[in-house]
Amino acid sequence: MPDVAKQHWQIRKPAVLGTKGVIATQHYAASEVGAEVLRKSGNAVDAAIAAGLAIGTVEPWSSGIGGGGYMTIYTAATDKTEVIEFGMRAPFDATSEDYPLAPEGGITGAGTFNWPAVKAHRNVIGASSVAVPGYIKGVALAHGRHATVAWKDLIEPACQLAERGLPVDWFTTMLINGSARSLTRFDETNKAYFRDGYAVGSGAEGTVNYVPLGELASTYRTLQSEGPDSYYTGSIAKQMVGDLQTLGSRITLRDLAEYDARVVEPLDFAYRDARIQVAANLTAGPSLQRALNTLSNHEFRGDELSTDDVIAYVEALRETYNYRLVHLGEGAPKTPGSTSHLAVADQFGNIVSLTQTIMSQFGSHIMLPQTGILMNNGMMWFDPRPEGPNSVIGGRRPLCNMCPTLIHLPDNRRFALGACGGRKILASIFQLTSFVVDLGKSVDEAVHTPRVDVSGNENVWIMDHMSNETIEALKNRYGQDAKVRPNGIAANQFAVPQIVHAKSIDEFSGGTYVPSPQACAIGV
Repeated sequence: MPDVAKQHWQIRKPAVLGTKGVIATQHYAASEVGAEVLRKSGNAVDAAIAAGLAIGTVEPWSSGIGGGGYMTIYTAATDKTEVIEFGMRAPFDATSEDYPLAPEGGITGAGTFNWPAVKAHRNVIGASSVAVPGYIKGVALAHGRHATVAWKDLIEPACQLAERGLPVDWFTTMLINGSARSLTRFDETNKAYFRDGYAVGSGAEGTVNYVPLGELASTYRTLQSEGPDSYYTGSIAKQMVGDLQTLGSRITLRDLAEYDARVVEPLDFAYRDARIQVAANLTAGPSLQRALNTLSNHEFRGDELSTDDVIAYVEALRETYNYRLVHLGEGAPKTPGSTSHLAVADQFGNIVSLTQTIMSQFGSHIMLPQTGILMNNGMMWFDPRPEGPNSVIGGRRPLCNMCPTLIHLPDNRRFALGACGGRKILASIFQLTSFVVDLGKSVDEAVHTPRVDVSGNENVWIMDHMSNETIEALKNRYGQDAKVRPNGIAANQFAVPQIVHAKSIDEFSGGTYVPSPQACAIGV
């Protein structure tokens, strides 16, 4: 019998071109916000901040001001790259005892590292899953170091989008329905995303419906008028902590007041004749370096992907993940030195790769009543077992999957890339890097080249538009672990990357992947 549930379609998102810059984000509204900054001669950091703030109002299930992230910035004037780290952190009072293992066994959700399941999913859903957010502190630090546009002006588009409300189309409704069991458990998320027990729907005849996100619009206006400090030591901080503690969180005013975003050197290494710069330490950056180092022993024999090339990808990723989950974490030695992503290049030669997240789809599923902020579930990133390199310790930062990456080629061409998709991020960025460096592919070619996903278990997921020869070879080699899937809208098995290419100071291209119907690249 044929598989009647199989998807049958071929969809492309052609790369876009620009002469003054390019931006690619997970949502067309955020891309337009960033593009407008570039049109008005703002730089890549300006555009990234404005677009990132906007994403939290139109794609709240993936990222927002209740989460954290990493930003990799190349500045042409100094020919230097830096990384701003603003990932989430455990509350000072958190302990492993807060997360007893589930007696029935099992593993934590797919966005983590296959940690053992926790009783009542306390590290996944609800107040005990919330880690200390770093997003506003991070973008404020980036603004102070690199921006040319005032904070109040960069946040203004996000304020207007928040006041308009969340745009709801069929895709939004599908995502809300997918998380309905948990979203309806909490008063504010239930009120925001459901009407009479049903997920909010799009408008009549396919038009867009706009729904308010609690008090989020008011919170954005407070951030605009009182500045970023209001989130950590001002009125917003007091509202957040009041709501979180009422719901049972261990987060205190001290946790917010003492949170620090950090400027660090990127992990900077050579791969073939390219220079790779990526966030380091607790991100997937060190694992990207390890996978590429392994791949450097493989010889590519043309500009098209061969079966041997794909097998080399699989083996490099398997070895890397076996190492990653055992040895990496804040308690381990450092390797030298639902998520959203955006990438920007500007006319001044600057490029930015920004990954931001609230962790799982809809994060902790808690929207705070006084602020409308949808909070992260960053405690899911920790190993609930004590005494490991990534175990829960008060004030510790967890291992994460984010991987905002820059590629510098010998002819001065540069790429900024990254992805959303939990553990699947590393595999997607690893292969995109190889497509660009080893196969010489353009942005348009790279985003439409089939990939595999190998991300910490035995499965080898294969995009169904890979060649039949390669698919059969992978099935023969990996047996029942080889699984063929479409690169479809649901359930996405291959991450959703964005990539931009600065060919010169007046020639740019950018692309996004098909599985997100709202993702959009805009050239200016």
